[in-house]
Amino acid sequence: MSYQVFARKYRPRTFKDVLGQDHVVRTLCNAIEQKRLAHAYLFVGPRGTGKTSTARIFAKALNCTGGPSVDFDPDEDVCREIAEGRSLDVLEIDGASNRGIDNIRDLRDNVQFAPTRGQYRIIYIDEVHMLTKESFNALLKTLEEPPAHVMFIFATTEPHKILPTILSRCQRFDLRPIPADIIARHLVNIAANEGVTLSEAAAFAIARVADGGMRDAQSMLDQLVSFCGNSITEQNVNDIFGVTSRDTVARALAYMLDRQLPSLLHLVHELAEAGRDMGQLLSELMGAVSELLVSKVAPDEATNSLPAEWRETLSTLLARTPTDKIIRLMEVLSTAEEHMRWSTNKRLHLEMGLIQAVHSLAEANVSDIIRALAGAPLPETPIATAPLPAVSMPGAPAAATTPVPTPAPMPVPAPAPEPEPQPDPEPIIAAEATTLEPIDDQPPLFGDMPAPDMPAEPTERNLTPEDWDSILESVRSKAPLKAAMIGNTLFVSDDDGMVIIAHHPEDINTRDALLSEAIMDLVREAAQALCARRINLRLVTDGSVPPPVVEEMPPPPPMPVPAPKPVKKAPAPAPAEEKPAAPASLRPTEEEFYNDPLIELALKEFHATLIKN
Repeated sequence: MSYQVFARKYRPRTFKDVLGQDHVVRTLCNAIEQKRLAHAYLFVGPRGTGKTSTARIFAKALNCTGGPSVDFDPDEDVCREIAEGRSLDVLEIDGASNRGIDNIRDLRDNVQFAPTRGQYRIIYIDEVHMLTKESFNALLKTLEEPPAHVMFIFATTEPHKILPTILSRCQRFDLRPIPADIIARHLVNIAANEGVTLSEAAAFAIARVADGGMRDAQSMLDQLVSFCGNSITEQNVNDIFGVTSRDTVARALAYMLDRQLPSLLHLVHELAEAGRDMGQLLSELMGAVSELLVSKVAPDEATNSLPAEWRETLSTLLARTPTDKIIRLMEVLSTAEEHMRWSTNKRLHLEMGLIQAVHSLAEANVSDIIRALAGAPLPETPIATAPLPAVSMPGAPAAATTPVPTPAPMPVPAPAPEPEPQPDPEPIIAAEATTLEPIDDQPPLFGDMPAPDMPAEPTERNLTPEDWDSILESVRSKAPLKAAMIGNTLFVSDDDGMVIIAHHPEDINTRDALLSEAIMDLVREAAQALCARRINLRLVTDGSVPPPVVEEMPPPPPMPVPAPKPVKKAPAPAPAEEKPAAPASLRPTEEEFYNDPLIELALKEFHATLIKN
């Protein structure tokens, strides 16, 4: 006999062999035992979950000797004919290649004949959603009232394409994706029967790639046996199918939670060079993050699919990571997955998503800010063991590997409250300039307006909320007109040069002003003078920040106005009426007036006639 692939050789033969579909098997067995058999069944489910196998087993149970019976002998002649597809009483039709109305008309004529050996004439149509609308309509009447010896069994992966009139006449069974542990155990049994050594880790790796399909898993095992021989390891699965091992996933997750961004990107680079699927890597990372999230909020419901040697490390990192940070991490990864789905450069979107995910762990949310304002300490965030500036913006100075204690706030003169804008800011600039001491050898730090009380030699450190207030004050004093649109802002955090500033969602003017090139240069110069480092701004919206207040512009100062013009004292026609009368010697006579050329032209144009008094 010719060689049979595992997917055919180990196909289920009885109801007991069907794995992962207990709800379907139990319902069909009860229907057979209680003799409550319908005339039409619909099996719905993903590929490789057992739709055709379950239909054949059901047909065997109906047409077996002495049937219908649940405990039939799969080796008897009738059952073997059904399994091999050569039974005259079980007609299997491919809906994709027999979808026309003529095929359905032939089927209607065929079902009128009585079965030859069994009790039922069973019509099985696979991929029934491929039938045309006309074919469904031609089948409708026969499906609703078939002969007593006829039974229809349909299978599909897309039930939404079937007419509702067909669905309402069938008993529907939804076959679920088979769990990975069931697939892994079955693969180990197949390997043992074939004399192949299959490690448990390799079996689970195959099951993860199969994604709930038993047929796919068996085909992969068949391919691995051809490649590896009698011994299959997890590394073999990773090399052939581009799978990322669970150990690698756990290591990447530990780098992410520990904010070791350079190590994480280096690992991604190694996996990409090894030919690993970037989409599959992101999917594995999201699954691991989801597993950690469940273990944090509901430990009893968590699964332990990650390697045991990494569980202690991940548990430590998880304990100091707030739940809302993990939720935010999942949102960032989900966005990256959506971008990768339609992009040809998947690695680029994966790296950008991982960078954003690591930075999201250091962001302070609204609740953290409220607690900080109330005097409570902010929650601890993971500290990177590798220097993050190695992958920061070009030109940024390297950050210290050890945390620098935040110095006390520098004495900054309290700015005058901003109740109302001044009509002319130039006097304020002049007033501040008078308090500055001249510098002989070098130009001021901020152009023409050095910040007051600024230390001559600043030390390298992170910014504080007080520093941000000083920077804004310096920018307003340096460029009052350009900075006039900056409203209310809130300092969130400084993550090694990435300064996060919050503004109200409706305060578009503040956002545009801070992102302008002129204001950004002034902010960076002020920050360089305060903390001796180059910063980059990242603006986020926060509803707790006060909304922008629309303030009326101050009226311009009064200007000298000349004396009122005569036009404003009298209506327009007044001057003409108030002119003194012409002397009698200059007045035209009555005859001259009536004979004036202009008068004659007007009379001609308007077809008028003068009436003399």
